[in-house]
Amino acid sequence: MKRLFDILTALCAGLVLLVPLLMVALAVRLTSAGPVLYWSDRVGRNNVIFRMPKFRSMRIGTPALATHLLSNPSSYLTPIGNFLRKSSLDELPQLWSILVGEMTFVGPRPALFNQHDLIELRTEQGVSRLLPGLTGWAQVNGRDDLPIPDKVKLDVVYLQRQSLWFDIRILWLTLVKVLRRDGVSH
Repeated sequence: MKRLFDILTALCAGLVLLVPLLMVALAVRLTSAGPVLYWSDRVGRNNVIFRMPKFRSMRIGTPALATHLLSNPSSYLTPIGNFLRKSSLDELPQLWSILVGEMTFVGPRPALFNQHDLIELRTEQGVSRLLPGLTGWAQVNGRDDLPIPDKVKLDVVYLQRQSLWFDIRILWLTLVKVLRRDGVSH
């Protein structure tokens, strides 16, 4: 049921967002050198690495680290990078990852391949069995402001409570958070 929901919703979202997707792609292309998409190595279900697309919001040559680990994250942003991140428009290409089954709409956000502390805690708690999500329970309860152990605790709550109705609630809360730009620090 969840997979069918993901496919139908991703297809509908892709059609509805086709013009905004093209406009963002053009804006990225016109405001900075390099490709429109950044393919990030992420940790998927059962700790399998997959390549997740995002609209590129950072300059070419930025270290492949979690943003909070960069000494001055804003110095790496492209001219429209801050806007893309705060509006979450940089995340829209992840509809592709949902369509191909590497992600789902709701689940724990995929860790970077080198976030060993997060990966280890998720594995210990069984969260690594879940498909990573475009959004999740931790996202609507703090996003960038949460320390890793707190994120994992919220991921465990999602693991225990997951259902279609809980997913719909999280999607609704995500929409509210994105419109308010809550919890985005970079």
